[in-house]
Amino acid sequence: MDIPNLKLVYTLLCDDVRIEMGNKISMMGIFQNIMVEKMPVSLIKFAVINHWKGQGSHQTEVRILSPDKNNLVVSSQPTMLELAPGGFTDNVSFFVNVVFPDAGTYWVQTIANAVVLDEFPLIVTDQANLENTRPPEEISETIN
Repeated sequence: MDIPNLKLVYTLLCDDVRIEMGNKISMMGIFQNIMVEKMPVSLIKFAVINHWKGQGSHQTEVRILSPDKNNLVVSSQPTMLELAPGGFTDNVSFFVNVVFPDAGTYWVQTIANAVVLDEFPLIVTDQANLENTRPPEEISETIN
């Protein structure tokens, strides 16, 4: 679904984010999946970075849903974006002490103005479940 005057360019997951001199963003530990020794797992800290372009005033939020999409694992506080015409911005949502109780494919949703703009899988697994966890069919990777 699209929202007029707003486009989500990309979303990244990482262990931490720092704002450096010159308003540069440094991201540490970019990841796609979470592999641990044993479930359940509690992540002390991680971040979701969304890069937006467009214009106007928009409210955004990041949610992580359980594998069945029926339960909310964690949600960010709603954030207001103010974009000048042709503008862009990065929005960083930090999460602390998030518990993933079971292995499975969790879902990361990016929402703007109460509309889900993007949803992608986050596979959380441990050694015992590694053989049983398969990425969803829609995932494909291209190596150039």
